Amino acid sequence: MLERIFQLKERKTTVSTEIIAGLTTFMTMAYILFVNPDILSDAGMPKEAVLTATALAAALTTILMGLFTNYPFALASGMGLNAFFAYTIAGQSSWEVALGAVFISGVAFAVLAITGIITKIDHAVPTSLKRAVSAGIGLFIAFIGLKNSEIIVSSEATLLALGDITEPATLLALIGIVITGALMALRVKGALLIGIVATTVIGFPMGVSGSIENGITAMPTLEGIVFQLDIRGAVTGLGFMTIFALIFVDLFDTMGTLMGTGARAGYLDKNGNLPKVKNAMLVDSVGTIFGSMVGTSTVTTYVESTAGVSEGGRTGLTAVTTGLLFLVAIFFSPLALVVPGAATAPALVIVGVLMMGAVKDIDFEDFTEAFPAFLTIIFMPFAFSIAHGISVGFIAYPLVKVCSGKYKSVHWFMYVLAFASLLHLMIEAGVF
Repeated sequence: MLERIFQLKERKTTVSTEIIAGLTTFMTMAYILFVNPDILSDAGMPKEAVLTATALAAALTTILMGLFTNYPFALASGMGLNAFFAYTIAGQSSWEVALGAVFISGVAFAVLAITGIITKIDHAVPTSLKRAVSAGIGLFIAFIGLKNSEIIVSSEATLLALGDITEPATLLALIGIVITGALMALRVKGALLIGIVATTVIGFPMGVSGSIENGITAMPTLEGIVFQLDIRGAVTGLGFMTIFALIFVDLFDTMGTLMGTGARAGYLDKNGNLPKVKNAMLVDSVGTIFGSMVGTSTVTTYVESTAGVSEGGRTGLTAVTTGLLFLVAIFFSPLALVVPGAATAPALVIVGVLMMGAVKDIDFEDFTEAFPAFLTIIFMPFAFSIAHGISVGFIAYPLVKVCSGKYKSVHWFMYVLAFASLLHLMIEAGVF
């Protein structure tokens, strides 16, 4: 039966190899089960329910990806997108409105995927801006990790300053960064998850970690967050660029992961295209829609899927295995209250490091490419908004190209995006 569904012989793999690959993928991305509740709780959402929603959305979508595309790609609530959800959208409205925005972006993503427009948008936006968005989000979430753990604090004299490292939570976060960084340097599989667990254990005698007296397992609950999305509030209260930013970041996260992992697994055709890419994008959108209903932020395809591919995963059985493990995780929601923010902060910093690696693909020798990319990167943490960073980059790119006489090299759709971005910033500033 498994052979008929997943074509194991054709892909030159076995059931045992696929299961091991699925376990490996799960180990490398399970950190999201603790990081996501920690971030979304800052928007006022209950941690235990968010852990359940995160695990449930990841399980359903990853299993669907395996069955619908027969690819070993895993999905879960995206890093960066969860921070955008909590600190930007919910910050200016409410988490219910933020869930409504996620739902709208998921529906729009599905329509764009079905019509094929999504790939045209991908081709229209220059590589330098795509990579800049990734790097900017990396800085954004790393800053959040440092700020939430109070390693970096606000200062009237210098805007920002080093926090009091003698404080138990701050000291624990620094210890966690060292531990997780060392594990990453040693290329230990599941380094982020192991780092979170180790930091939490160290946090018990320091009085930082939560209590485990009531156990670590419980019946899953979505109480207080399921079907709480406010779609009307998102439509009337949020700007176009806020919704577009959700779609845009998800698009390039997903497309980049699909193409990169697909190439590693040998899926790309002679033209460098991934077969069934439309199906994969559609599954991604379904995950986002479902996630918004149960109470979590945008679901996206995880680059950690490459870990499973490296272990020999070649079919959807790898994804199904990963999904089933996420399904088991819904019974461990009390852990969300045990793991402190100081234990998840190191994961945010390390993920930020990994995302910053995207700058290597930006041509800093060409000022017309470097300038918009640089503005995109620095505006995200400095303006504390992913949407503002994208908007500034989209405006600067065609502007600097026109000034240099290279306007013909800019896709016409970039001019449309530049106008929409300018309109967004003007509305945000209260001009209209």
